[in-house]
Amino acid sequence: MKAEMALGRIHAMLLAGAALLSIGAAAPRGIGWNSVINPGADGSHIMGNPDARVRITEYVSYTCKACSAFAIQSEGPLRIGYISSGKVSFEVRHVLQGPIDLTIAMLAECGPKDRFFMRHTGFLRRQASWIKPLATASALQKQRWQYGTLAQRNRAVARDFGLYDLLEGMGTDRSVTDRCLTDAAMAERITAQSNASKALNITDQPGLAINEALLGGVTTWAALRPHIDKRL
Repeated sequence: MKAEMALGRIHAMLLAGAALLSIGAAAPRGIGWNSVINPGADGSHIMGNPDARVRITEYVSYTCKACSAFAIQSEGPLRIGYISSGKVSFEVRHVLQGPIDLTIAMLAECGPKDRFFMRHTGFLRRQASWIKPLATASALQKQRWQYGTLAQRNRAVARDFGLYDLLEGMGTDRSVTDRCLTDAAMAERITAQSNASKALNITDQPGLAINEALLGGVTTWAALRPHIDKRL
């Protein structure tokens, strides 16, 4: 509970900081650019000014350790220092590495769209905790994650990794979570998005691009920041 309250305070601070630091393009009246969320062409999620000069895309897997590190490193500096200005936007695109990724991607998209980034970052920031059962899972558990109906597979992953409780802590009721886990249309859309991402032959985790040009070898906030700065 303390961790959830702390995360809520972090997001409140980010939104407040956006209002104080916003420069350049004007955000919709009464809000900062880092609270503006728009859908991408195939269901991706874009934070910030849709006409930003610098458009960052992250190709992300929720089971990728480096993706978790990037989320922790970049959340505050990127949202407050760059996205709030209206000059930078940030898009998240799913890359599925297995059944766990699909389940969590569906849960990240479960609920109000304007809170997608809260759920997305929440899963990545807590990855070291929820992923622990992967190291001790039995062969039977792993089979349940891969075989059966979509609902059976997703619910097995959600139970084994404590995702029901984690999402409830982010404000999503268990009954809503359960409905999302059975949403075949959502699963198909996320899988198609992942397939399109994989077709780009991205070799880095996370994969990062600026204005649709992949940045080879750039996987950390420290490495990405200079690329942003030289384009502003």
